[in-house]
Amino acid sequence: MAGRITKAEEQLRPDPRYGNKVLSRFINCIMTDGRKTSAERVIYDAMDLIEKRLQKEGGHPEGCESAIDIFDCAINNVKPHVEVRSKRIGGANYQVPMQVGPRRRQSLAFRWIITACRSEKGRPMHMRLAEELFAASKGEGKAMGTREQTHRMADANRAFAHFA
Repeated sequence: MAGRITKAEEQLRPDPRYGNKVLSRFINCIMTDGRKTSAERVIYDAMDLIEKRLQKEGGHPEGCESAIDIFDCAINNVKPHVEVRSKRIGGANYQVPMQVGPRRRQSLAFRWIITACRSEKGRPMHMRLAEELFAASKGEGKAMGTREQTHRMADANRAFAHFA
């Protein structure tokens, strides 16, 4: 039953440290096997690393003063505007570019950042996450590469936009 209304938005509580619902949803996406405290520890350790880096470097070029600002900036930078969807028309499949809704934009940004962190091995997760968030806030990193690739694919298939 696609598109049905759920109470997930109402039931979501803000995270305990920053009081941010977006961060709370991100914690839920990081969580594996129902281990929420482990996911929170990873997130908050990453935020502490970002805070230390901000103090050491003396600020961020985009005007982000705190770790939560860096997080918001990173998520907003990674969110895609368009994506391609496969559509079958007259026996042929076309990659049709379509606008992305706000909930899906956020979900894709979360997924791409988490996938980029998990694909890299050798360091603790909180270090990888802090690095990826900091890079994404500057418009760099693997998650930003995925977004750019998605936008390029949509641009290349712009000729099929009339099938949408």
